[in-house]
Amino acid sequence: MRLRDEFNALYQDEDFRKFYPTRGQPGLAPWRLSLVTVFQFLEHLSDRQAADAVRGRIDWKYALGLELTDPGFHFSVLTEFRARLMAGQAEHLLLDTMLERFKGRDLVKARGKQRTDSTHVLAAVHDLHLLELVAETLRATLNDLAAIVPEWIRAIAQPVWFERYGHRIEDYRLPKSQEKRQALALEIGADGFRLLDALDAPTAPAETGKVPMVQTLRDVWRVHYARDDGQPRWRAGTELPPVGERLQSPYDPEMHYSTKRQIEWSGYKVHVTETCDDDAAHLVTHVMTCPAMQPDMASTADIHTCLANKGLLPAEHFVDAGYVDAALLVGSQRDHGISLEGPVRAVARRPSEAQQAYEQRHFTIDWEREQVTCPQGKTSVTWRAGLDDAGAPRICAIFSRTDCGACAVRALCTSAKEARRSVYFHPRPQYEALNKARARMNDPAWIERYHIRAGIEGTLSQGVRAFGMRRSRYIGLAKTGLQQVCTAAALNASRVVHWLAGTPRAKTRVTRFAALAQAA
Repeated sequence: MRLRDEFNALYQDEDFRKFYPTRGQPGLAPWRLSLVTVFQFLEHLSDRQAADAVRGRIDWKYALGLELTDPGFHFSVLTEFRARLMAGQAEHLLLDTMLERFKGRDLVKARGKQRTDSTHVLAAVHDLHLLELVAETLRATLNDLAAIVPEWIRAIAQPVWFERYGHRIEDYRLPKSQEKRQALALEIGADGFRLLDALDAPTAPAETGKVPMVQTLRDVWRVHYARDDGQPRWRAGTELPPVGERLQSPYDPEMHYSTKRQIEWSGYKVHVTETCDDDAAHLVTHVMTCPAMQPDMASTADIHTCLANKGLLPAEHFVDAGYVDAALLVGSQRDHGISLEGPVRAVARRPSEAQQAYEQRHFTIDWEREQVTCPQGKTSVTWRAGLDDAGAPRICAIFSRTDCGACAVRALCTSAKEARRSVYFHPRPQYEALNKARARMNDPAWIERYHIRAGIEGTLSQGVRAFGMRRSRYIGLAKTGLQQVCTAAALNASRVVHWLAGTPRAKTRVTRFAALAQAA
C-alpha cells in the first residue's frame, strides 16, 4: 500500500503499448499486470497464487486500484504477459521503467558508488548422469517425432524400443552392475544411430527437420558416441569437450555444469549490480543472467554498457578480483569514466632455491625507446607487439644470446634451454593501470574504502532466501533472465518502501554465541 501511495503511476499503459495490438477487444491493463508481477515475486508466489491474491486480498486490490468486488483474472494471463515481454525482447522493461520513476524522485542517480557480484542459479530441470542423458534424449526425440509423424516412427521403431523408451528413464530403473550398464549404453547408442540414419534417409518426412529435439539428439550423440566399423562406442574422456560445454539435459539445452570453489551446480549464473552510497537507498540497477561456465570477467564490459544505456553509470564500481583485468581497468575509465575498484591477481613467481629469482618487476621498461633493462644492466635487443593465447595484446622483449649466455646469474633469470631471457608484459596503459591497482591493494585507506563491496553479499543473500533467486522457475536462459529481472524489481520495491518509511538498514547479524565475544 505504501508503494501505491508514493508512486501512483509506477507503471503506465504507454510503457507497454508496442506489445499490444491497437485493434480488437480491450484486454487487462498492462500496468496492473506489471504490478501484479512485481508483487508476485515480492512474495515469492506462483501464478495461481498471485491471481488468487488479486481476487481475494484487500491490500493487493488497493495497490492495484481495484474495486473490492473485482473478480480478478485467470492465472494464465500472467504467463501470457511474460510471453509478450519475451517476444518483444523487453526482459529488462519492468526494472528499467521502475528505475526511471525512481530517478524522478532522486532515489537513484548516476556517478555514485555501485557494486557487483554473482551467484549461481539452479536450473528447473533435473541434472542427468551420462546414461540417463543419452537414454532420455532418445526418448524425448521419439516422443516429439511421434506427435508429428506417428506412422513413420511406428514403421522404423524396433519392438524393443517401446519397452525401453516407453517410460521416463531414471537411475533406479537402470541395471546395477557396471557390465550391464555399459551393454545398455551401447544398445542405446545403436538405437540412436539407427534413428539418425532413418532421419537422414531421402525417404524421411520433411517435417522431421523442424523438430528441435532432433538436433539435440545429434549433438548428444556427436559428443558421447563414435562409430567404429558401424559399431557404436563410448567416447573416451580425452575425446570429450570440457564438461562445462556439454549438454546436461535435453529439456534445457542452455543449462550447463560449473563449479566455483567447493560449489557444483547445473544451471546459470546471475550478476547483480546495486548502488551503495551511504546517503541513498541501495537499489539494484542491473541484473544479467549468463551461462554458468562464463567467467565473471566476461560480463564486466557488458554491465557497464547496460548501465550507460540507462544513464546510471557509477563513478566507482566495486567488484571482486573475478571482474578485473588490465584491459578492463583501462577500458572502464576510457569508455565510461568508471574507476574499477577491485583487487587484481598477484604476479606469478618462479620458485628458486634461494627465493631470489628475477621476476618481471625487477626489469626496467623504457617505453619511449622500446627497450627493457635487466637487473644486471643488459638491454633487450628485440621489442615485439603481438597477441597472447587469449587474443589480448602483449609485448615481448627479448635479450641477446651473447649477454644471457655469459651472465653469471643466468640461473636466477631463466630456466629456458636457449641462453636468453624473454619478458612479456601488457601495453603501457594496461601495464601502468595494473601496477597502480596492485599498489593500492597495500594502501590501508583503499582497503577501508573497499569494505563497501561486502554489502553485495547481503543483497545476494536476501535475493536467494527471501525472493527465490537461487532456483529458476522456468526453462531456458531468456526466461530465467526475466525471472531475475522481476526478482530485482521486487527487491527494489521492498527497499524503497522501507527507505521512504525511514526504516534503518539492518546490521550484519551474528549468532547469540558469537555475540558473547563482542560483549566480553
